[in-house]
Amino acid sequence: MHRITRTLTLAALLAAGALAQPAGALAGRVAVFHFNGPVLEKPQGDMGFSFGLEPDTLNQLVERIDKADADATVNAILVTLGAPGVGLAQIQELSHALGAANKPVYAHVDSLDTGLYALVATADHISVTPTGDVWLLGFYSEGLYLRGMLDKIHVEPDIVHIGDYKSAGEIFARTEPSEEAEANMNWLLDGLYEGLVKHLADARFSGDEAKVKKIIDGGPYSAEKALEIGMIDSVKHRQDLVAEIKTRFGADTKFVHNYGAQTGPDLNFDNPFALFQMIGELMSGKPKSTKTAIAVVHVEGAIMPGSEEPSLFGGGGGARSTTIRKALDEAAADDSVKAVVLRVDSPGGSALASEIIYDATQRVRAAGKPVIASMGNVAASGGYYVSCGADRIYADPMTITASIGVVGGKLVTTGMWDSMGINWHPYQRGESAAIMSTSRKWNEAERTKILGWMEDVYGVFKGHIVEHRGEKLTKKIDEMAGGRVFTGAQAQQLGLVDDLGNFDQAVAKAAEIAAISDYELRVLPKPKNFFDMIREGMGGEETDRVQVTSAGSDLFAKGSPLLDVVLPLLKTLDPQRAQALIQGLTRLQLLHSEQIILMPPTEFMIRFQ
Repeated sequence: MHRITRTLTLAALLAAGALAQPAGALAGRVAVFHFNGPVLEKPQGDMGFSFGLEPDTLNQLVERIDKADADATVNAILVTLGAPGVGLAQIQELSHALGAANKPVYAHVDSLDTGLYALVATADHISVTPTGDVWLLGFYSEGLYLRGMLDKIHVEPDIVHIGDYKSAGEIFARTEPSEEAEANMNWLLDGLYEGLVKHLADARFSGDEAKVKKIIDGGPYSAEKALEIGMIDSVKHRQDLVAEIKTRFGADTKFVHNYGAQTGPDLNFDNPFALFQMIGELMSGKPKSTKTAIAVVHVEGAIMPGSEEPSLFGGGGGARSTTIRKALDEAAADDSVKAVVLRVDSPGGSALASEIIYDATQRVRAAGKPVIASMGNVAASGGYYVSCGADRIYADPMTITASIGVVGGKLVTTGMWDSMGINWHPYQRGESAAIMSTSRKWNEAERTKILGWMEDVYGVFKGHIVEHRGEKLTKKIDEMAGGRVFTGAQAQQLGLVDDLGNFDQAVAKAAEIAAISDYELRVLPKPKNFFDMIREGMGGEETDRVQVTSAGSDLFAKGSPLLDVVLPLLKTLDPQRAQALIQGLTRLQLLHSEQIILMPPTEFMIRFQ
């Protein structure tokens, strides 16, 4: 939403003090939002004793901003920034919510990088602390390659892939990218950069993209220089900005911090049984809602088989196929659920688990209920697999998606064991019994069998896409597959997604197709809290569990020589590289356990500079 005219007017009125509230007027409020820490996609539940005060999800943050905009007692919105962990698509959703507000939106920060500047760019007034800085520099990405590390611990990767651009296995097999992988990454960054430039141009510079590029190339800037060239609206300490807001709306204006956030239980401490009553209510659980609903099912993180196993110390991690399949089955069987929004923020993972989730979405559709896919930061490879059968696919312009291809392989660990003085003696019956043994590389006959298996998986993947999107595709499937990765905007042009839009727009489309207007959003499966887990421990619910029974299946078990190399590196690397290394090792473990995976070429460690 382009707001530059209103921004200039606001700045002039602030400077003149012309909008001070008349004497005797009722004091209003300013809704304050402080963005700090990771922005979640999926509700986490309450695994401790915070009594429902779990962190907000992206959708809840947007709802709180919308609530403030609709609140007649709120005169303005003030956003402050710490160190929020947000992806590109999340930035655009939050920035859109701020830009869509009809009330004045102020933002105050001490320092800005590219991502944070993009987040607050749609605010009416951006203020930076004196001597602060604006690091609007663009994107920087590094590709991680583990072959040298594997060589040091005598582990030999044996990797095969379907599609010249399906280069996820290169992280293990090479020390640098192939020509195809480098071309694909450059193409992707071009799309992301163009999306960033357009967003900033529309928000702050009257659509002048050439000016934005010149500003990016000229950075970084001091706060004072950023003000001079029109990147921000004032250079002030936070207290001074608050004083100016009070000048506009009245000295009695109240600043409501953490506006709209959840509050704890209201306990009557004069009643000695109040706490026990509250615990009893939590233990009994909330009754199941029967109101007309749109179910929201999250596919977040690496897609893996089995059930999520939340603990008192946090969630089980990843998108588990059994858990998600059960949630979709519940939505299909529940008469009160009229549609499903599948919110996907995943780089993919297990081919089998992706197929299980995809099939469950089709069972929802077979029950006569529309399924709308809403893509977050990443919905690539397996993330696209689970989305492709939806009635409608929404993506953010800067979502990373597609990567239609298959990677397979195994890690030969004989050298690692030899270096430790540990020997293994094989026994075999059946020509292919040792095909997935980590003792040696594939021979030609085995490699042919593995490639045939992968071709079958690849054919199913492409078949699903052609079945559901055939008439919408602007190119032949093989010209878009092969591991090629696209931004959401590029994918829309190719017909791989239907619309560029956020989560709210996906929900609105689900309601439109389902022909409902009065409904609630219901997250499935219901996030478990501490007391839910106690009830389940007492036999309240049966859960599926995946048992890992193969000896030595965990590459990162205590005492592994891999950790002897990795742990010292993690202690010395910068945090962003350390995070990328952890992601790479997670992918290594997934490949080791699953053999065939649907993953994009990289984890897209793109830094905001």
